[in-house]
Amino acid sequence: MKRFRMALLLSALFVIVLSGSVFAAEVDIAQSNADKFGIWTAVPPLVAIALAFITKNVVFSLFLGVFSGVFMLGLNDSNVIGAFFNGFMMLIDKILGSMADSWNAGILLQCLTIGGLIALVSKMGGAKAVAEALAKRAKSPVSAQIITWILGLLVFFDDYANSLIVGPIMRPVTDKMRVSREKLSFIIDATAAPISGIALISTWIGYELSLIKDAYDSVGQTVNAYGVFLQTIPFRFYNILILLFIFFTAIFMKEFGPMYHAEKRTRNTGKVLPDGAKPMVSEEATGLEPPKGIKLSVWNAIIPIGVLIGSAFVGFYYNGYMALQEDAAVIAAIKQSPFSFYAIRETFGASDASIVLFQAALLGSIVAMVMGVSKKIFTISEAIDTWIQGMKSLVITGVILLLAWSLSGVIKELGTAKFLVSVLSDAMPAFLLPTVIFILGSIISFATGTSYGTMGILMPLAVPLALAINPENSYVVMSAGAVLTGAIFGDHCSPISDTTILSSMGSACDHIEHTRTQMVYAVTVASIAVLFGYIPAGLGIPVYIVLPVAIAVVGAVVYFFGKSVKDEDILEAKIEEVI
Repeated sequence: MKRFRMALLLSALFVIVLSGSVFAAEVDIAQSNADKFGIWTAVPPLVAIALAFITKNVVFSLFLGVFSGVFMLGLNDSNVIGAFFNGFMMLIDKILGSMADSWNAGILLQCLTIGGLIALVSKMGGAKAVAEALAKRAKSPVSAQIITWILGLLVFFDDYANSLIVGPIMRPVTDKMRVSREKLSFIIDATAAPISGIALISTWIGYELSLIKDAYDSVGQTVNAYGVFLQTIPFRFYNILILLFIFFTAIFMKEFGPMYHAEKRTRNTGKVLPDGAKPMVSEEATGLEPPKGIKLSVWNAIIPIGVLIGSAFVGFYYNGYMALQEDAAVIAAIKQSPFSFYAIRETFGASDASIVLFQAALLGSIVAMVMGVSKKIFTISEAIDTWIQGMKSLVITGVILLLAWSLSGVIKELGTAKFLVSVLSDAMPAFLLPTVIFILGSIISFATGTSYGTMGILMPLAVPLALAINPENSYVVMSAGAVLTGAIFGDHCSPISDTTILSSMGSACDHIEHTRTQMVYAVTVASIAVLFGYIPAGLGIPVYIVLPVAIAVVGAVVYFFGKSVKDEDILEAKIEEVI
């Protein structure tokens, strides 16, 4: 998910194109590349995605995807041989630029530091104690999945925090209950951006509100952006349906597609990953065991992770408050009622989540070290070694994120999104516009790996277009909602998305297996969102009728098309196969 700085830049560039401002020459680089290369601008993401599935090596695939893009950019100034040389030099610049970006640096530090924190918690026996405590409640694969789902909903305030907190806590529990890592990573991923995107308070809200406000301002309408945001929630069909899809698969104990085979394997053999899988977290992190003889206590996990979450909330407020200093009206309102819903919403929305979560993880790590040393579980030297060991296990995740960000930068410069918009946004019947916006957002975010960037590109286009076709408020609101949820769906499917990568990391799942198993489910839910959501709503059927019907269809699809993964049913099926 695709964070604020990159998205803000993409959105700003799009608005500048429309306004024809003095910076048009810079914007024309992407537009001229889109005009020059046409459909070839889609080569870099396609290379990365296709090779990821073929080779099952994410680093290699992303590297070639980035190189194919910089090679094309190199062709602007030289011949084929020169393009190879220039492309290689440009690739290095892109990676360095990704690392130099303050947002990206914060995300890298956040991932590494949380990895160190989880290692400390594991070494103190906190993770094992929590797993044993939850295992008493999670007495079956059903309850294990439901508890994971509930935790995912509770960590609603940030998608990154969701992926990095829920996975390490629930992984021992789901492993014990014979739930596949593929299913665990799907639950984590599907309760990350989908819930953060519609939460009333989150790190997403400020960006979404700014897009809505600017889009309406561009057509001369002054609106309450938060009010419009609230009105879009019932039309965020994919977000709502994917959250309920998880619940239905858990309570019915039914799966289909590649996920069925993954769950069947784990129930039959106890193997949480297929043979030859490459989990995103090495055994350096997952294999940390507490010293023999220490008393296990859930407080060894609850206190450090509680500090992480609590300080993150405080940090979001303070960081956002400082960022809003230039907006005198907002600051005055916050000072008047500092703990109001308005104050929390505004500060959370303006905060820099990457820095805040890094600071919170560092504070949680320090608390964990102090606790471990004071309880004589380890010495200060051993604590630091353990923390570094946890960080080392996530170096591969940092490499993948850097390459994914570099690919996003190359795609932006090539004008891939501009080409897709120009090709796919032709004239259409009014009732199909929300559907087309949803599909267009899905394609762009899948190809670029950025939901934020996709929102920034499409929102300034969608609202004026919807107003021109049908000025009715609900129609325009539905179109705005289609932008926000379409971007999340495409990002959810994309193997080059950072939230998809972090979900694989949090669950210690093979990234390609996570993407492969998740994609079938995401596409299924998105199809229902279109056929039973956007099309009937576009035809004028009230959303209070459309949404319950769509939810019922999701439940029916799982129940009637899914295959049972209950232990006894799998055993009976296995006997029948042998006979």
